[in-house]
Amino acid sequence: MRPLKVIVDQASLRHNLAIVKQLAPKSKIMSVVKANGYGHGLINVAQGLSESDGFAVLALNEAIDLREHGFEQDILLLEGAFESYEISIAAKMRFNLVVHNLHQLQMIEKLKLNHPIDIHFKINTGMNRLGFNPNEAKEILRTLQNKTHFKSITLMTHFATADEPKGVDWQLTVFNDIAKHFNFSHSVANSASIVNFKKTHLDWVRPGIMLYGASPIMGQKSSALNIKPVMQLKSKIIAIQKLSKDDSVGYGETFKAKNDMRIAVVACGYADGYPRHAPNGTPVYVEGKKTSTVGRVSMDMLYIDVTNISQASISSDVELWGEHIPVDEVAEKAGTVGYELLCAISASKRVPIEIIHG
Repeated sequence: MRPLKVIVDQASLRHNLAIVKQLAPKSKIMSVVKANGYGHGLINVAQGLSESDGFAVLALNEAIDLREHGFEQDILLLEGAFESYEISIAAKMRFNLVVHNLHQLQMIEKLKLNHPIDIHFKINTGMNRLGFNPNEAKEILRTLQNKTHFKSITLMTHFATADEPKGVDWQLTVFNDIAKHFNFSHSVANSASIVNFKKTHLDWVRPGIMLYGASPIMGQKSSALNIKPVMQLKSKIIAIQKLSKDDSVGYGETFKAKNDMRIAVVACGYADGYPRHAPNGTPVYVEGKKTSTVGRVSMDMLYIDVTNISQASISSDVELWGEHIPVDEVAEKAGTVGYELLCAISASKRVPIEIIHG
């Protein structure tokens, strides 16, 4: 069997959830588990985050999967319903729907629902992706207050710069100017604002990436936030090559040896979700030592420098990210973010997941 695998530690999920609770002790927690639990496996993650007050997903099938596995928490569909039949299912199975445009509201109001539905009314405060225009939101909300279709209404928005110097005030002011007119619940805080801005810890917080052990703030290490990596991406050395000075390895001769070298070939490539654009020098961990990649990542293999790691041999374990190599460190080197790397593993569908239930 090919040695590449993902190890998911549910104890680390529980630890990271506890950190969120410490940071926002008065808020309910809507744990974001979309994208197959950020690549960790939806049900694996939900089990580790079972102390959450709710789960946020993208697709109806994810919500159904959670219910069928016995999760009774609030389950929120982050983009709401796309078709009328989804609204009927959501009402019956007690899913919460984000509503971000008039079309979605009209679909709900045209249905004869046997169960009123909980909605999260999304206000576009400046990110300009989804949400009602602030100039129209108050009037629309007033029309919804007494309608029997809705069991509850939560006001929400999403911050664009919570992890940057601009902060959240420019959006939070817009949100508060609307929210103060209504006695509804509020949900605004993503991972970065949970860490950076206590004033965003309202009725709900919506942690995402920090639950998985990656930092939500560029330039700040996850260890500084006391959050633990949940995923280890591990493989093994499958071959050793000796290079002489000026020899190259891999496609395109993107790396040439300056001196004699030992190169290890590792069973992991871009078809597995490892970033193809990871450059020479991307960190890896083998036989208790940190080293780095050389050459261009192939579809099924990558190459690492083991010149100074004499113990490295065929079948030696290699950590590509996880306990010793933060995923953020790999992402930064590859010019991307930890989110993409974690999700890419799941998207490849080639890497088996091993669960640690401790």
